[in-house]
Amino acid sequence: MLIGSPFFSFRITILMLAALAQVYIFIRARRAIDSSAKPAHFKQRAAFAVGTAMALLFAANAVIMFRPIPWVDPPPAAQIGLFYPPAVWSLGAIFCAILLLITRLAGALARAVLRVRRALSPPQAPAPVDPGRRRFLRAGAAGLATAPFLLCGYGAAHAGREVDIEEIRLPFGRPLRVVQLTDIHAGIFMTRTDMRRYVDTVIRLQPDLFVLTGDYVSNSIAFLPGCLEEMARVRARWGTFATLGNHEHWVAGVGELRDLFERHRIPLLQNEHRVVATGRGSFAVAGIDDLRSGRPDLGAALSGLDPSTPTILLSHRPEIFPRAAAAGVEITLAGHYHGGQVKLTLPGRDLSLAHLRTPYPEGLFRLGPAHLYVSRGIGTTFTPVRLNAPPEVTLLELS
Repeated sequence: MLIGSPFFSFRITILMLAALAQVYIFIRARRAIDSSAKPAHFKQRAAFAVGTAMALLFAANAVIMFRPIPWVDPPPAAQIGLFYPPAVWSLGAIFCAILLLITRLAGALARAVLRVRRALSPPQAPAPVDPGRRRFLRAGAAGLATAPFLLCGYGAAHAGREVDIEEIRLPFGRPLRVVQLTDIHAGIFMTRTDMRRYVDTVIRLQPDLFVLTGDYVSNSIAFLPGCLEEMARVRARWGTFATLGNHEHWVAGVGELRDLFERHRIPLLQNEHRVVATGRGSFAVAGIDDLRSGRPDLGAALSGLDPSTPTILLSHRPEIFPRAAAAGVEITLAGHYHGGQVKLTLPGRDLSLAHLRTPYPEGLFRLGPAHLYVSRGIGTTFTPVRLNAPPEVTLLELS
């Protein structure tokens, strides 16, 4: 991992947010401990225990994020005991701190309004302190603080394991059944067993064409051979084609990557295309390198292609779509954004980091006769949590 790369910079940002969040949570926890009626030595030990546990979880998550852990196919016990708790804790801490800060600011605002009302009202005898109400409010605050951790735990343990098969019907000029997988992110949170389950789903769908649109690994090339072995189990009628994502460029050179794909007999389309002849006419599959981390060249990808040949363009990032549509490409398939991965659905719109960064975070888009489909993918990055953005196997019925 190169210092200064987007991979490094974004993770530093996430880690700094987690660090600030945990400092704030510790301050709030320390105040709660100090305000209890327990003996002083108990308070000191409790504060030390809380601080130590938080520091260990934070340090473990930092190691997971920045140090490649080439433990191929770790057992479930290792995942549950070593990898998931730090990751869930760190993400939960960010949301918990935000929630606590909002409630604190809301409480301060409510108290200020109450003081103004009292100043404008006739003097009254102070209301007696209700210990029961105070205990109720403290219990409510504690429950509110734990909610983000429970939600993130759910997102890692359950929601991230439920796969959606998204079926899309589009005109293409050729009858074709296409299955797309993207953003696999093989690693300690996407094991060989997990990938096998997804590939089994693809095989049951009986695709004519199987396409892969990048980010096969998370942060170590050690996981790529196993990933490609699983993907190579699919025997689509017209073959399997792939293109690279940004994570591949971050962990290895193009030559090494190409050798691995060739070894597993999966054509890697780097600014090039293949024409597939069928009994009902030919079609083309083109692939373009990652738009930011690679060397993309749409002209080279389409060079020499008959304009009358229906074309599917594979691109890890979807932002190529306007140029592809202008070049006459009928269908562009992409991924990269995981559908937001952690997404909040509001009236009339969805909100996530991805939805703020791109006009194409997920789903189907159209420009004239051209279509773009952006899959949520099956893996995760930075955290194993998915909320409101379940993994997706995409089935396209073309006609």
